[in-house]
Amino acid sequence: MNIRLILAIVTISLALVFYTSGVFSERRSGDLKLKHIILFGLGLVFDTTGTTIMSKIAAGSTVAVNPLHQITGMAAILLMVFHLIWAIYVLLKGNPKAKANFHKFSIVVWLFWLIPYFVGMFIGMGA
Repeated sequence: MNIRLILAIVTISLALVFYTSGVFSERRSGDLKLKHIILFGLGLVFDTTGTTIMSKIAAGSTVAVNPLHQITGMAAILLMVFHLIWAIYVLLKGNPKAKANFHKFSIVVWLFWLIPYFVGMFIGMGA
């Protein structure tokens, strides 16, 4: 197995771990905290890193790229960026109601993020 592919798989998997930890930790606490924002940020960094590596691998390949995976992957990263910015805004604003309800948005973003994660996994297993 190619070292770049291994690195991409590890970073994407770390994104899953950090983002999932952030979403469910924030949900359990019922209150958005700085540690959750850090976990969201780490998830975004690892996802972007893994996606970049995977894109470079795909660019050098003769195998057709799945458009569903590309579109949902880019949308997921954009949602993660918006989610992180929104989380920072909500935390800085300090509105207790907004902080208490933030987890609803987190779950939606996380669920959407799972689409390209699993599509990519199934594509990779089929190759």
